[in-house]
Amino acid sequence: MTELLKVAYDTMDQKQADDLVVIDFRGVSPYVDYFIIGSARNLRLAKAIVEAVEEEAEKHGYEVKHKSANGDSKWQLLDLGDVVCHVFTDGEREVYNLEGLWKDLPTIDM
Repeated sequence: MTELLKVAYDTMDQKQADDLVVIDFRGVSPYVDYFIIGSARNLRLAKAIVEAVEEEAEKHGYEVKHKSANGDSKWQLLDLGDVVCHVFTDGEREVYNLEGLWKDLPTIDM
């Protein structure tokens, strides 16, 4: 487990992201090592979770590659390079079903 993964996961957990799942992409993707997928009760909380992860990652010296956490999207995303955080609201998680899409990959218990 990397420091970045721990920082991102712990921050999402502390900010009350629900049903957190970590998918391990190491050895499968040259672009990302982990997806962290979580749910939020509403859009405001989803944005707050992403902003908190961004702040904590930067405090630890990590660069944000891309942030898609604006507007009214029910899927907020934060790309930290090796770790990509996904926060869904209002049933969107089930619609996109990232866990099902990548069900053959291992998950990591945190």
